[in-house]
Amino acid sequence: MLLVASNKSQQLLNVRFIGEVRPEELKRACAELSAELAGLLPGFRYLADFSQFESMNLDYITEVGRLMELLARTEVGMVVRVIPDASHDIGMNILTIFHYPPELKVVTCQTLAEAAAALGL
Repeated sequence: MLLVASNKSQQLLNVRFIGEVRPEELKRACAELSAELAGLLPGFRYLADFSQFESMNLDYITEVGRLMELLARTEVGMVVRVIPDASHDIGMNILTIFHYPPELKVVTCQTLAEAAAALGL
């Protein structure tokens, strides 16, 4: 499951990856992201929370790349990921190289507290 939310006053987009993520959920998340992005300005911050993530079939990496490209097109200013268990990293560093601009600041944290500090919250 994916939960998509934004805080327009803080210019923050939050996506939580929970349990097993399925391809239809990724496609739906793209639509939800588009709606949430409408209220955010270029330079907004993105928090990708994998703290409750369990698994994702690697065949769906294409959809993850599409999510990343959507964020890049809307000029995300900073990406902060919470990945407490390195074994749950689905290749985000490699995907970053192909789907985000090289100057984008990307931070990976182990806890939400670390992520909040990186985001200045």
